[in-house]
Amino acid sequence: MAILKRLAETGRPAVTFTLDGQACRALAGDTVLTAVLTQADRVRQSEFGGGPRAGFCMMGACQDCWMQLEDGSRVRACSTFIEPGMRLQSTPLAPAAVPGSLSAAAWPEDDAA
Repeated sequence: MAILKRLAETGRPAVTFTLDGQACRALAGDTVLTAVLTQADRVRQSEFGGGPRAGFCMMGACQDCWMQLEDGSRVRACSTFIEPGMRLQSTPLAPAAVPGSLSAAAWPEDDAA
């Protein structure tokens, strides 16, 4: 269930994006945080405790709204504008699933017997 409900500025052009593989719509000029929270109940799961996170300071200072794109790069949801075709993940991809990254078992030191 969405946390935010849009009450104003509904006449802006629609922008399509993907959240966890699901097609979603936002409006041009929305931040990623607004786009996601008008669709879902969180922007991500905490990497420390697993609890839902939905941003905190809303001005780019608290580090609570980082989201991962499908290509593995990260964006700060409160200060990044949604772009057409943006592909967002609320659950971070495993390192080996991110192009150009190494899995934990890929470190040569780990192979020492």
